[in-house]
Amino acid sequence: MDAFFVSVERILDPSLEGKPVIVGGDPHGRGVVAACSYEARRFGLHSAMPIRNAFRLCPQGIYLHGHGKEYGRFSRAVKRLLERYFPIVQQASIDEFYLDFTGCEKIYGEPAKFAEKLQNEIWDRFHLPSSIGIASNKTIAKIASDFKKPRGITFVPPGGEKDFLAPLPIEKIPGIGKATFPMLRSRGFSVVGDIAKASPDYLSALLGKFGTELWEKANGKGNDILVTEHERKSISKETTFDKDIISRTKIEEILFELVSKACQLLRNENWQTSTISIKLRYTDFVTLTRAKTIEPTDDDKVVFEVAKDLFEKSFTRRVGIRLIGIHLSKLNHYTEQCILFEDNDTIRKRMLRAVMKIRDKYGFDAIRIGKSETGSN
Repeated sequence: MDAFFVSVERILDPSLEGKPVIVGGDPHGRGVVAACSYEARRFGLHSAMPIRNAFRLCPQGIYLHGHGKEYGRFSRAVKRLLERYFPIVQQASIDEFYLDFTGCEKIYGEPAKFAEKLQNEIWDRFHLPSSIGIASNKTIAKIASDFKKPRGITFVPPGGEKDFLAPLPIEKIPGIGKATFPMLRSRGFSVVGDIAKASPDYLSALLGKFGTELWEKANGKGNDILVTEHERKSISKETTFDKDIISRTKIEEILFELVSKACQLLRNENWQTSTISIKLRYTDFVTLTRAKTIEPTDDDKVVFEVAKDLFEKSFTRRVGIRLIGIHLSKLNHYTEQCILFEDNDTIRKRMLRAVMKIRDKYGFDAIRIGKSETGSN
């Protein structure tokens, strides 16, 4: 999907059409750009850049906090449409999908022709622009989908992968980031063809396992297996403060809120967590992480007590805090068992699931679990 968050915002507010729109929150805060319109990109803006930098480059832009629930709603609608046509659909992110066209030619005709039909249907139904890449594997298809944005269609025929990739800048290959890019450029790699011609042993010595993978990608090789179900490995919630905080009580209140939201996600997925971690970043950017493994739980009270203890052991400096986060891992499926006699734990588990259902229907703020429930007051 092209500039997906911005596209949804324009559906919600048509007056944003044609204007430089930036989704990411307060332009004077510490957040980053989540998405920006193509009008904003002309000023040098891009996703993941600090939002303060974006404001310096484009002070006339329209800065929005965004509507996360709406993004999810439109994403699910697009996926349902795709699943009508394709036997296998892999959702890679909220705005990106891989589709297996194998065997569909007899039904839909040539892939490029059908891609145009699909693109038009997504636009007609949802007023969402999209770009489509067609290739023999996921890596090439992803690169091709970015080739002619917005609303582009790029078909890379089988056997033409290397020729398609050769003139492209090396940063077009997924996985080449801020650390790898300057390292490769300093060694004379500027286009993908340079990597394809290099010795795989040299790249392996330079970048380890990723070097071998990079050589394969540059030579047009890639995975063509779509994965339709992912086991979620962790849940994280964190917040960066607009102003550094030194009040222990205030930080614990925010940590309590993050724990509540993370545990809500646990129960939505029918998970329990065994490892609880906190992340703490001081004013001077010194970052600490602390973790503890316990018996599996999805209870806000239990998780917060552990997180609070980890925080108290970590908050040892007379310096303000700029970021706090909670991370839940070692997730296991929760299985509710039939119990003849209810004890307090059983009653509490049912209460928490009732809270989950109310929040799912009416929003997270519809019902609150008091902080005194955690034993902190």
